Amino acid sequence: MMNLYYKSTRNSDLKVTSSEAILTGLAPDGGLFVPEMIPKLDVTLDELKGMSYQETAYCVMKQFLTDFTEEELKECIEKAYDSKFDTEEIVTLVKVDNTYYLELFHGATIAFKDMALSILPHLLTTSARKNKVANEIIILTATSGDTGKAALAGFADVAGTKIIVFYPKDGVSRVQELQMTTQKGNNVDVVAIHGNFDNAQSGVKAMFEDRELVKELAGKGYQFSSANSINIGRLVPQVVYYVYAYAKLLEHGEIEANEAIDIVVPTGNFGNILAAYYAKLMGIPIGKLICASNENKVLFDFFKTGVYDKNREFVLTTSPSMDILISSNLERLIYLIAGEDSDKTRHLMEELKSGGRYEISEDMKARLKDFSSGYASEEETEGEINNVYRKTGYVLDTHTAVASHVCREICSDDRKCVIASTASPYKFVKSVMTSIDKSYENKDEFLLFETLCDVSKTQMPQAIKDILEADIIHRKECDTDKMKETVKNILGL
Repeated sequence: MMNLYYKSTRNSDLKVTSSEAILTGLAPDGGLFVPEMIPKLDVTLDELKGMSYQETAYCVMKQFLTDFTEEELKECIEKAYDSKFDTEEIVTLVKVDNTYYLELFHGATIAFKDMALSILPHLLTTSARKNKVANEIIILTATSGDTGKAALAGFADVAGTKIIVFYPKDGVSRVQELQMTTQKGNNVDVVAIHGNFDNAQSGVKAMFEDRELVKELAGKGYQFSSANSINIGRLVPQVVYYVYAYAKLLEHGEIEANEAIDIVVPTGNFGNILAAYYAKLMGIPIGKLICASNENKVLFDFFKTGVYDKNREFVLTTSPSMDILISSNLERLIYLIAGEDSDKTRHLMEELKSGGRYEISEDMKARLKDFSSGYASEEETEGEINNVYRKTGYVLDTHTAVASHVCREICSDDRKCVIASTASPYKFVKSVMTSIDKSYENKDEFLLFETLCDVSKTQMPQAIKDILEADIIHRKECDTDKMKETVKNILGL
């Protein structure tokens, strides 16, 4: 197999292996690593039909991670997709009426981030060995709620690593916060910032780009890497479940071979829907990629107008993992539609950094034809949870409800539609139960878990049982301008 190298979105002359890209996380120039070409699958759709999730993962990931040996990659996959998941299939495709919900929340932290963050620690430590790295790797991560816990769980007590997670105080659900602040592990730290997710993400990116800080870390035997979706080791595993979903639809006779399907993704940082686009480019028959936004609809506006403008009110919603105004993974799509012109991409990202907005050319807009977009207000999100439950008995979380509403509003009857169901309703139990019945509004959130079990006819996830009994370990807080100082204090610099 030909070796696939990775380039920076801001410097096409920079070329690294997949293991080097995973290890570094963010390119030195602040760009994101992208494959020099999107590889094609080397198996037929018919062959994919009978594969397990693990087998599908190997078929997809070997095309991207060409400097990993078969043994190395299969070991990473086996360690990641095991009994941590509460279903043998790893992901479940559920048909509700004429819509298919791809349940990505059966992992240890009951959110889709588990799909990639279960394997990233193994990819990262394997990459470190391959590149003879002696430094301790510091995983520096910003979270809007789900990445943080999934990363903490994945990296807890992994030899040769430390992890520091920043999250917005009062900007995540109570369950999300407790999942993070109760995380055990000798190598984990959690810090609440007095700001929003974009502040946390910008602060983390600034530290990656701070050459003096990187040099200081190296002097003490440390180096940064990322568990955010800016890391290509996060993005590649996400491609797998879209390939798997198509194969399952085919296997179950829900579609004919080569029949196109639409995919709707509740979108914040853009990595999850970008992974679906990569699956399409690999050869999976996907029609439209539908980007579903909540009231922070910066992406909806971008796809409608070609203008990306973060200069707007930041809204705290009941779907907090989508409360994002700087969708960092969009840069990878911008690079593709700019004809892989790194100078043009860098210029647009500089405009975003300096003025908070940029506008793409008509040429670039024309290359967005595979994408469509929609959004749901808070009222519409609540109504979707209520309507789907009343009609079918199926309970959606708030993020999936955004996508479900958008699907109903804009999807055509001509094609089957798969909705990425990104979190368990238990993770946002208060919002979910209040949407179903207003009488739950004044009830204690933790008393509603049993009620949700009865209403949804599902078992309480282990992740919820764990936080009900756990002690709070992490109480650090800081202002947004003190993030660097906080990291240095944690590392004893």
